[in-house]
Amino acid sequence: MAAPKKKTSKTKRDQRRAHWNRKATLAAQKALSQGKSVLTGRSTFVYPTPEDDDEE
Repeated sequence: MAAPKKKTSKTKRDQRRAHWNRKATLAAQKALSQGKSVLTGRSTFVYPTPEDDDEE
C-alpha cells in the first residue's frame, strides 16, 4: 500500500484549505448574485427551461 514519504507541513495544508474555502466562497457569492438578479427581473442572461426545448 502506498504511503506519503514525508509529512506535509502545516503551512502547506493550511494553504490548500484556504484555497478551497476561497473557491467555495466565490462560488456562493456568484450564485447569490445570480439569484438576486433573477428575482429583480433585470437579468440579462438566459437560462433554458423545459418549454424552450420543446419549441425547437
